Amino acid sequence: MKKKGILIVVSGFSGAGKGTLMNRLLKEYDDYALSISATTRKPRAGEADGREYFFKTMEEFEKMIAEDALIEYARYVDNYYGTPKAYVEQKLEEGKDVILEIEIQGALKVKEKFPDTLLLFVTPPDANTLKNRLVGRGTETMDVIESRMKRAKEEAKGIENYDYLIVNDDLEECVKEMHQIISGEHRRCFRNMEFLNQIKTELKES
Repeated sequence: MKKKGILIVVSGFSGAGKGTLMNRLLKEYDDYALSISATTRKPRAGEADGREYFFKTMEEFEKMIAEDALIEYARYVDNYYGTPKAYVEQKLEEGKDVILEIEIQGALKVKEKFPDTLLLFVTPPDANTLKNRLVGRGTETMDVIESRMKRAKEEAKGIENYDYLIVNDDLEECVKEMHQIISGEHRRCFRNMEFLNQIKTELKES
């Protein structure tokens, strides 16, 4: 039975540790590929096309929009960001589980367009831990932290639309749990209809 990859969207509160979690997941297991976004912003020092981002001109990006070549996209300030469909489909066909890290609104758009998408939401064990992690970064003012906490309150209203909740308390355990959830998804009947139909046909002919 040929294994086809699963499209996975990971969302979570700022400070929940989703980036660290996904980096560890990719390091520990060979089954995954992190989706590379396309953007119209200029490359920063040390960034390479096809590694951090696929760098596009405005004309190139808007052509991708017109050709429905993006799974999802958004415009922030003066630049576009989006997920190229061709890259994701290539990795899925190779048997890789492709991970997209996007916010709730984008995640729900992906799920609507691709119903087989697996939605995972990463959260700390409680609100105090979330705030402490944001403070512990030491990179943001208290005003910014309060703004992020306020945004988390709004984001919490959409969590019930996700398939699984990942509580990031112990990183190592969380990585194992996430991998187990995704591995289990590969055995869902609706993801294996070709194999099931083959078995049914063989049973009829036996």
